[in-house]
Amino acid sequence: MEQFIVSARKYRPNSFETLLGQENIAKALKNSIERGQLAHAYLFCGPRGVGKTSAARIFAKTINCANPGPDLEPCGECESCRSFAEGRSYSIHELDAASNNSVDDIRALTDKVRIPPQVGRYSVYIIDEVHMLSQQAFNAFLKTLEEPPAHAIFILATTEKHKILPTILSRCQTYDFNRISVDDMVRNMKDIAAKEGVTVSDDALHIIAQKADGAMRDALTLFDQTVAFCGREISYEQVIQNLNVLDYEYYFRLTDCFLAGDYAQAMTLFDEILSKGFNAQSFIGGLSSHFRDLLVCKNDASRSLLELAPSVAARYRDYARRCSVGFLFEALGITSGCEAAYKQSGNPRLLIEFALMKICNITANFASASSGALGKGVTGALPQTPPLRPAMPQGSPSRPTLAPDGAPEAAQGEAAGDFRSREHFSASGTEIRAAEPKPSAPQPEVKKTHSTGLSIKEMMAQAKQGPDVPEEQNESAEPAAAPGVPQLSDAWKALAESESKMPRLSSAIAQATPELRDQEIHFTVGNLAQKEWIDRNCRPRMEAFLQKKLADRTIRLVVDVKEAEETVRGMYMPSDKAKYLQENSPEFNALKKDFELEIN
Repeated sequence: MEQFIVSARKYRPNSFETLLGQENIAKALKNSIERGQLAHAYLFCGPRGVGKTSAARIFAKTINCANPGPDLEPCGECESCRSFAEGRSYSIHELDAASNNSVDDIRALTDKVRIPPQVGRYSVYIIDEVHMLSQQAFNAFLKTLEEPPAHAIFILATTEKHKILPTILSRCQTYDFNRISVDDMVRNMKDIAAKEGVTVSDDALHIIAQKADGAMRDALTLFDQTVAFCGREISYEQVIQNLNVLDYEYYFRLTDCFLAGDYAQAMTLFDEILSKGFNAQSFIGGLSSHFRDLLVCKNDASRSLLELAPSVAARYRDYARRCSVGFLFEALGITSGCEAAYKQSGNPRLLIEFALMKICNITANFASASSGALGKGVTGALPQTPPLRPAMPQGSPSRPTLAPDGAPEAAQGEAAGDFRSREHFSASGTEIRAAEPKPSAPQPEVKKTHSTGLSIKEMMAQAKQGPDVPEEQNESAEPAAAPGVPQLSDAWKALAESESKMPRLSSAIAQATPELRDQEIHFTVGNLAQKEWIDRNCRPRMEAFLQKKLADRTIRLVVDVKEAEETVRGMYMPSDKAKYLQENSPEFNALKKDFELEIN
């Protein structure tokens, strides 16, 4: 019986033309050979199974070939090529650094480097998994790697470039190998299947290629495993069964449930997936990829990023037309958050089920938003104009807001956050759409009796209109307080209490006396550092609190600085006290003169 050789070894690349997915690296190496610009050290790095060691062997065989072809491909007939193919070459040496990582192994290698090649022009040393060398082995290798003999060339290969010392990296020409695309792997496996007499569909090959995650060696290993399971006839269903891959059909059925808002059916499908032995975390990760692929299909410019079989890609395009971009963004955010919180969850199944229910609820939320649930009766776009302060009837809200139906009026004011709306409400709460202001004759002034319709500036203006009060007195007087309006001092005390979690700030607010100047509340601190810290961290919050308390969105909080006066320096040293007495005490000076004292 003929010995079986796995496809990854049997169909290993033996020339630059057969090096899959690394055309730029193959071209660079061929150009360096053609121009005679060979470096003494190369570093091939990249993911597993993408052809690093194969490229090193092809390069070593080519530079020692006696009769290279017109495209600089090894001839395969000279003594160097035959000896390499038969595994008896004394010019090309391979070292596995994973098992030969000590200082003694590197010293033995440096001793061999001095011996010139018996066949060919160069002695090539291929060190695989070079990141496994110890620190001492790297240090012992540095000098030889920097100044090897003229006939020696080193090719280092690794999957973990970050573990290699910078001193090693600086001595090598570095080539970064790419992951192999799904299309390239499918083409290569299709050629191998034709040579082996295996019939396999494109959908099945795409599943194998996606499972390999960019590594051709992994793809060929999975291909051999599938052939062993299925025989010479391979179907899509057999591949997903053998490789334990969740079928696309489940994701499409879940999408139907999401669009219909049927959370019960979505949870039933999830239970069916778990009963077949699939991992819950892999499922939620696959669902995130599913929404990503649907989002990619929404735009013609991004459809090239879809690495799927043609039949599956067409189905994704059909489903993408049924899903809105907003729905896909929301769903992808939910699944990504669920996947991130999976490992920390005490009940991961409930976490995923809740995520499925939230996705089912997205369509209902969009439908309610489009039907006008956020602000019943509002028609047309809100005009972007400066804030208006129309007179409000007694008992009406202090400012017009938009909020869900049935919410309390106070909650409506806090929930909306937009005070530019021109719509306002009657005392019963029904909305009245205000007409646009006309540039006609000025309207007669209406005396405002309800406190919540007045700003602090308006209250000051009313106070100035009082009879028999001099103008100078009016400017310095406090604004008259209408019934029910919180005074500035009360609001300031409430602000100090609200900042109780920050005792120093609360104490500074309580001790300060705020001053109102043209809709600005001035708050004085002792130095510039305090002002900058309050402006950066606290002022917006404090300003919003005061606006709410004083029922005026135009109020602004300004932090001023008043440097403390320089205090007299204390007299701590005896020399300071003596100096003070000499300058201010005649008796002390007389005593000093009588007794002829010397005081320093």
